[in-house]
Amino acid sequence: MSDNVYAVSKVVGTSKNSVEDAIQNAISTAASTLKNLDWFEVKEVRGLIDDDKVAYYQVSLELGFRYEK
Repeated sequence: MSDNVYAVSKVVGTSKNSVEDAIQNAISTAASTLKNLDWFEVKEVRGLIDDDKVAYYQVSLELGFRYEK
């Protein structure tokens, strides 16, 4: 393992389609601002129910990004 230093950012992604899409939405949006994203960890999965059906998926993530030396 190398001697990297990381910071962690908490983000929440949403999607009408799936948990996977909610994760990808969060990562894609964060990647437009943060550099050196290396890992993610799903912390919580929630959803919105409308008319007895899943209307939205909501996923809380922690993203690890590496500081540049």
